[in-house]
Amino acid sequence: MAPPASTGLRRAAPAIVTVAALVAVWQIYVELSGIRPQLLPSPSRVAEQGWAHRSEIGVHAAATLQVTLIGFGVSLVLAWVLAIIVDFSPVLRRAFVPLFVASQTLPIIAIAPLMVIWFGFGVLPKVLVIALVTFFPMAIGLIEGFAAADREAGALLRSMGATRRQIFRYVRLPSALPRFFTALRIGITYAVVGAVFAEYVGATQGLGIYVSLQKNSFRTDLVLAAVLVTALVSVSLYLLTFAVERVVAPWARAEKAPS
Repeated sequence: MAPPASTGLRRAAPAIVTVAALVAVWQIYVELSGIRPQLLPSPSRVAEQGWAHRSEIGVHAAATLQVTLIGFGVSLVLAWVLAIIVDFSPVLRRAFVPLFVASQTLPIIAIAPLMVIWFGFGVLPKVLVIALVTFFPMAIGLIEGFAAADREAGALLRSMGATRRQIFRYVRLPSALPRFFTALRIGITYAVVGAVFAEYVGATQGLGIYVSLQKNSFRTDLVLAAVLVTALVSVSLYLLTFAVERVVAPWARAEKAPS
């Protein structure tokens, strides 16, 4: 059963109060110090200029959201396919898992420009960067979730004549979903950051290239407005994973709920 709205608001209250306090301190500091807005604009100026340029920012935000969803979708499919393959084959597990770990050692700050050089300014280099950033947590979450399945339940099904495929479906897959959704939440936040970074390196549209253009024009207020929109997109996608989890694996939320 979904928690009532008042319960959700009560849980979010400490975070809301903290953010409001930080914004108030920021506003007061800017007004008292007289610092130039090119260096540090006030929150009210960021909000005012962001709203004034909302159409332009909205177009770039839509482009970033689109490439984020495409790249994350590709990463999601790859993570599931390869995690299932290595779960069925110990040999492939020993072959692939070190490569998954090695993929996280690649410096994205060096790889992203190479992607643009090799594949141009289209969607493909951004999708590759997002997949590279988000693939590892989801794949490892699934692999470890499959491995953490109840051995006694698997042995019981095996004694009843169940095939490996049936054991996977009824024991290993449900066992992996809680860890998968934890990894999914990590991955989706990385996906937005990866998309913005890939656009920052080279793109024609997106919040990354918008931030780069405004930075070059010393419009710090619009840079911060774009950063705020990026954060809102990330938080929205993060919260969406809870709704998906509640539908796909309701028992996972029940297991995590404090007793």
